[in-house]
Amino acid sequence: MNTSILVTGATGNFGKATIDFLLKKGIEAKNISALVRDEVKASDLAEKGIQIEVGDYDNYESLVAAFQGVEKLVLVSGTDLANRSAQQLNVVKAAKEAGVKHIVYTSFERKNETETSPIAFLAQSHIDTDNAIKASGLTYTILRNNLYLEVLPMFLGDKVLESGVFFPAGEGQAAYVSRNDLAEATATILTTDGHENQEYATSNIENYSMNDIAVTLSTITNKEVAYLNPNVEDYQAALTNAGVPAEYIGMFVGFAEAIKQGEFQSENSDLEKLLSRKPSTLTDFLKEVYLK
Repeated sequence: MNTSILVTGATGNFGKATIDFLLKKGIEAKNISALVRDEVKASDLAEKGIQIEVGDYDNYESLVAAFQGVEKLVLVSGTDLANRSAQQLNVVKAAKEAGVKHIVYTSFERKNETETSPIAFLAQSHIDTDNAIKASGLTYTILRNNLYLEVLPMFLGDKVLESGVFFPAGEGQAAYVSRNDLAEATATILTTDGHENQEYATSNIENYSMNDIAVTLSTITNKEVAYLNPNVEDYQAALTNAGVPAEYIGMFVGFAEAIKQGEFQSENSDLEKLLSRKPSTLTDFLKEVYLK
């Protein structure tokens, strides 16, 4: 297969994993490009024979140059929340100008697209990008990725096995999903047909509450791990006292409230079909992290 595929954010976890799965699926390294801001950080990719393109979401000309000859582009959503909308619209516009045929975007699962969403600060750039891609005329696949299982240790904190699950999400559930499973699904989309102009629900096939997480941790570690379900004020105070920066506290509170409101609860998932197997479970992930 001689398809030319470019992956943005290629030195990040998601981008690197997607490239690894492409190689495993038989795409030759010479047909894969990696967009990076810092070539030095991409030395491991270069060693595998991946083509390195230096570009920046803020530099439109660098994007147009990097996308020349690319047939399929994976836009891995950026981390600069304040500027992400403008940056990603640059990518979409540059892809169109460079003649890219198909764009795959890592968007996110949500129900509330209004300013009343507790994670509107995160959601708007995804919504803007989804809309720009659909309006561009490019063939697209949009992945509505659920929360990563990998965010759980950050939500739970270092002392979860001693102090319990201290997170104000009530009984809200989310279909937390393995980042690796999402990267594998992305590679499948890039290497198989039938994904044109599709929007996939890339969530786990089970929903988990914070209480489920506490119960699972108790079971696998043989320790009593309680779910404390604090109110928001107590949670903010505890994090402030622990020296957590205010912007992180605001983000954690936003996610907790979104989980509580059911923003990430999923009733259907395309992931099992894309993977041709069941996705990794909460238990699989927690064992990997807490039974080391």
